[in-house]
Order: sequence, then structure tokens, then C-alpha cells
Amino acid sequence: MRAALAHDWLTGMRGGEKVLLEHARLLPDADIHTLVHIPGSTHPEIEAHRVIASPLSQLPGIARHYRKLLPLFPWAIGRLRPRDVDLVLSSSHAVAKGISAPPGATHLAYCFTPMRYVWDQADAYLGTGAFRVAASPLVAALRRWDVRSSHRDRVHRVIAISTPVAERIERHWQRRADVIFPPVDVEQFGARPRAAEDFFLMVGGFVPYKREEVAIEAFRKLGLRLLVAGDGPSRARLQARAPDNVRFLGRVDDDTLADLYARCRALVYPQEEDFGIIPVEAQAAGAPVVALGRGGVTDTVRPLDGPASKAPTGLFFDSSSPAALAEAVAHFEERRAEFDADAIRAHAAAFSASRFRLEMRAAIEETVAHGPRAWDPAS
Repeated sequence: MRAALAHDWLTGMRGGEKVLLEHARLLPDADIHTLVHIPGSTHPEIEAHRVIASPLSQLPGIARHYRKLLPLFPWAIGRLRPRDVDLVLSSSHAVAKGISAPPGATHLAYCFTPMRYVWDQADAYLGTGAFRVAASPLVAALRRWDVRSSHRDRVHRVIAISTPVAERIERHWQRRADVIFPPVDVEQFGARPRAAEDFFLMVGGFVPYKREEVAIEAFRKLGLRLLVAGDGPSRARLQARAPDNVRFLGRVDDDTLADLYARCRALVYPQEEDFGIIPVEAQAAGAPVVALGRGGVTDTVRPLDGPASKAPTGLFFDSSSPAALAEAVAHFEERRAEFDADAIRAHAAAFSASRFRLEMRAAIEETVAHGPRAWDPAS
């Protein structure tokens, strides 16, 4: 199969790039089209492909400042035009799905989310003051482009990473999407024996929507031990104000993180994510999850008091507040004996990379056989 891959940018190895890596393994001869490419910043198997970058990639200082060029992204993706291919497979949370498939080719878009900068999280990214008002014309223009570039005559099939994202796609694009969960390295995080200790774990990114301050304030009230792994812009400020029972570990490697998952009493997850790899990793280690019951965790965590035939893998709270989280942790402590590590691990296995490859391969074959016509998923 002659194919091309498209991805927003290649500037680091994050969750989106782990999806791209699996796409590259499925389509080993495909060129990769992207807005910005920083050579060596991703995985050797990605870098082994021919990478075709937009003109933005040649600008001085682009590695640090590419996000500031958001108004130019639609123009830049339009400069990338795959040729002589049967399939274009895009993976995108921004504009990569706006790439044009050549005549007769099929475009399959794997969507992390419709462009969050201009839809559901516009206020989080742009604020609510004068700058947000000034940016309103740009937001409106990008929304129009986002809808137009996802039209059925440009993107023939859409696959979402989670049920909430599929619902968002239908709301913003008026498109229906299938769901294929992204790959998680459950084998790596499930290799250690489970040995729960007396601390809870949070893995933070320290940007506003991650809501680490909610967990810190909840544990100030509870007095229980909370270890916080990770780094980011707001870490220093939150660490300076944290109580003694909250300890910051900074950025940790995967081996250390696997050890923390295996030893924590439970993972604390106060944010809403489109999918959320961290709760799946923790469950792969047999750890329960205490999570805000919104977003991707509604697909990946089986809550306490859910269907009687299914063993629980976590517990949800319904308000992003310290009081609600503190109450949920206290409830978890009362019913901790109801969580079985082996059942939690078995549940996490359903999100493996091998499962992703099988489902994506089938989706690619179905889509190409269907041809460049809009794909309407079954209800």
C-alpha cells in the first residue's frame, strides 16, 4: 500500500508521538509530513522515515517558539501535499488532519481531539481578559477552518481516541467517529510485583488544566502522604506552598515511575484528559485510581459501585475541588479491600500496544477498501 503519514509536529516523544510510532510501524515505507521537525527529537524508528516538514520548520528558534505561530498553522499544513499514495493517515490534535489527500486517495484521520486551543479549552490557553477578547477573531477563523478541513470530502473517516473525544467531534464537526484507544505500554508497567505502601501518587505536568493544586489542598486536609512525580511551569510555586506530607520528586524515568506505581496505595488523578495514559499505566501495575470522573477515565477506569459483574479498578469524584477529592480518598480508604490488583492489571491489558496495532490495521484495510467516500460508523 502506498501511504503517507501526517502529524502536527515532531519536537519530542510524547503520547501523540507514541501513536505515530505505531502508525509508522504499520506503514514502514510511508513519508511523514509535519509542520515542524526537530531532527533526533523523537524515536529512531520515526526518524528513519523520510520526513517532509513545512516552511515553518526552517525559521530561527522554531524549536522553542513554534506554538506561537498558531495563526500560520492552516497555511503551513496546506503547503504539504502528499503525492502518488492510496492512503493518507493523519494523527492530530491541531491541524495535521487538514492535509489534503491527492485525488483518488483515502484520508483516515486519527483524532486526539478537535483543536482544543479554539474549542473547549480556549479560555485555559488564551485567558479570559483583554488578550482573549483581542484573539476572538482569530479563534473564530480557526474554528471555521477546523470545521471546513474536517469535511467529508477531505477527511473520509475519523477515528477518535476516546468516547468523550468522539462526542466532541460530533458536536464541533458534525461528524461521527469510531473509537480506537491509543497504545499504552502495559507490559512495562506491569512487570513488577504489587506491594502497596502508605503513600498516594500523583504524576503532574504542572500546567493549569492538570489541577495539581486540587490534590495538594485535599491532602493538606487529609494529612496522608502524597508523592508528586513530574515537572512543569507551576511546580516551583506549588511546591513552595505545599504541606510537609506532600513530597515533590521532580521528573522521574520510566523505571522509577513503574516502581512508584507498584508501591503506591492509589493514583490520584484530578484532571480531565482526552484519554489519559497515566491512569492506564497505574492500573497496569495493579494500582487503583482515584479520578475526576470526566474525560477519558470514563473509558479506562471501572468505578467502584459500577456493574456488579465487573471488579472495580478505581473510584470517581464529580467535582474538581479539594473537598470532593478529599472525600473520595477517605471513601477509598474505607473500601480499599475491595480492589484486587490482579483484576486491575487484567483490565489494563485491554489497552495494550498489540491491541492498538490489530485494531488500526483492520481500520486501515477497511478504509482503503471502502475508498475515498465518507465513512459513517454504525450506531
